[in-house]
Amino acid sequence: MAQYHENLNEPETCVLVSVDTGEFDALTSIGELEELAATAGAMVYAKLIQKREKPDNATYLGEGKLWELKNICENNAIDLLIFDGELTPSQQRNIENLTDVRVIDRTMLILDIFALNARTSEGKLQVELAQLKYSLPRLGGKGTEMSRLGGGIGTRGPGESKLESDRRHIHRRINALEQQLKTLAKRRVLMRERRKKNSVTTVAIVGYTNAGKSTLLNALTNAGVLAENKLFATLDPTARSLKLPDGRTVLLVDTVGFISRLPHDLVEAFKSTLEEVVYADLILNICDASDPDFEEHLKVTKQVISDLGAGDKPILTVYNKCDKAPHLRFFGETGNDVRISALQKVGLDKLLDTICRLLENTRRKVTLLLPYSEGAMASRIREEGALLHEEYRDDGIFMEAILDGAFLNNVKDYLISMQN
Repeated sequence: MAQYHENLNEPETCVLVSVDTGEFDALTSIGELEELAATAGAMVYAKLIQKREKPDNATYLGEGKLWELKNICENNAIDLLIFDGELTPSQQRNIENLTDVRVIDRTMLILDIFALNARTSEGKLQVELAQLKYSLPRLGGKGTEMSRLGGGIGTRGPGESKLESDRRHIHRRINALEQQLKTLAKRRVLMRERRKKNSVTTVAIVGYTNAGKSTLLNALTNAGVLAENKLFATLDPTARSLKLPDGRTVLLVDTVGFISRLPHDLVEAFKSTLEEVVYADLILNICDASDPDFEEHLKVTKQVISDLGAGDKPILTVYNKCDKAPHLRFFGETGNDVRISALQKVGLDKLLDTICRLLENTRRKVTLLLPYSEGAMASRIREEGALLHEEYRDDGIFMEAILDGAFLNNVKDYLISMQN
């Protein structure tokens, strides 16, 4: 029977295992898995990669490599095996029975990190829902083991105690969570409709995990968001107002980071959060330019954006950490990409100017005459638009300003003229 880590004050020692079928770069992927393991608090003892046409149906690895793994576990104090793929319930059980070491896969590891980092009530609900859906088919034959959970990576989060209950209880819990998330999703829809009514322009920050999204949000808005050199350090979305150089105010929204082969259940669980991307007026695709695989990271992010149904949105590629990436001198700024260092606050003026330019096509220069009873509207124009001229006349407040197209509906009754 697989043993569980008992001393939570010490890092768990793990072995990372991968089957290289040629479908993806196994070395890069297991390197990413090592970062995930470190984020979860594990210490990697060894990495095993086996080349095969496909994983073994029963044990994932071939017989020889599996016995090699068993010997490593027997001769060293290994607490955990982490597989760089999604294991079936029977594969997980068979490997645990042979090695007598607890086994988790890539999805379970990511879920564990999500459970560790969720802060808001919605984030916690989303994590629990994903954990329960993932664990439900893996309950068969594990009742005794599950009752012995003593903690460790893969056992954190609200799902831990729930997994000891029967399937009917878990189904009821899943239904309850889905209903709670639907209620929260309705609130989110109302918030977006209110933003639209109030003509709020939204700019979404997306990108590979640990690309520096939270650091950028902090640099631009003093948001005070946790920014760590760890994968998925920020899980819950954060929105802050940002005043642009042309005078208008936009809402800057940080989102959960992406990762290659992000499990489908996780994308589904966090769909309501990721919908901020779908409704954004502009998307900033942030990448860590110092990462050798930054081009692949950009592709992954663009694919997720497309999968969410936001592929037709204007996208500005932002190469971050350029101070650590001298190779970027070979990249020219095309107008749809900029180079910055969010941490060093280098290139932010160029970034803001580019955001203004890409949002330009939604702006109009207008001449207005507002009645004095519309003082609140005049204040909004000063705050959210670019005020060019203002004077108080006998018949009202005369204003020349540049306004977002969405805002024009609010002042259409007071328009004197409008320029494209």
